[in-house]
Amino acid sequence: MISSTGALPLNTLLASLPDETWDRVQHHLNPVYLPLGKVLYDPGVQLDEIYFLTTAIISLQYELADGTCAEMAVVGNEGILGIAVFMGGDTTSWRAVVDTPGNAYRLKPLILKDEFSRGGAMRGTLLRYTQSLITQMAQTAACNRHHSVDQQMCRWLLGRLDRLDYSELIVTHELIADRLGVRRESVTEAAANLQHAGLIRYRRGHILVLDRTGLEERCCECYAVVKQETDRLLRIPARFTDAVAPKSSKRRRAHPHSESHEHAGIAT
Repeated sequence: MISSTGALPLNTLLASLPDETWDRVQHHLNPVYLPLGKVLYDPGVQLDEIYFLTTAIISLQYELADGTCAEMAVVGNEGILGIAVFMGGDTTSWRAVVDTPGNAYRLKPLILKDEFSRGGAMRGTLLRYTQSLITQMAQTAACNRHHSVDQQMCRWLLGRLDRLDYSELIVTHELIADRLGVRRESVTEAAANLQHAGLIRYRRGHILVLDRTGLEERCCECYAVVKQETDRLLRIPARFTDAVAPKSSKRRRAHPHSESHEHAGIAT
């Protein structure tokens, strides 16, 4: 499963494919960079591109009639953006927005449909991922309804960390509030509580996670439920593990572009 460049694809779904399937697909994958804030899908619009994410993180959001949005799920290097294509529809009811800029592989829907129709490894992989995504959506809805903002923020931060190989997030309190569907003041208070507990350190537009274990202990059960189900459904061969996802035991780096983002004037 080595690509033409000699590097393993940093995407769990691609890494799980057997060599025969990978050989058919890899020549149709086009590497792309996804900038912060780019809207990849709008509700009701034909899906013309599928994305296997590597370093980018996408927020799936539902827009309400009053213009407010609620985040239903997040997709990163464990998944694919565009499940409607192989689930029987060509449009989706939610918006997909780039929350963390980074890289992805872009694929034409027809290629994915043809591979899905073959059955076998690709179909099984995509259906298992869809089940994990449904679990995440259901748990997010329950969490937002029943748990404190502190707990929701812990879940949100941990979900991002799982998809990154560094511990510093370039993110504002306003964006977190928008994703959680709560007031900005509530996020600021929650961030202050987490900082006081020694779990994070935040400054203008930056959140540095100091104690991941502490975040997991403070979080509600929702994070663990989603992670356990995702790990169960999306097992990948051991020989690809190091190339696909950062291990929790590794020393995490600061954000590689923290200085450039600092000058962007992002406020909390």
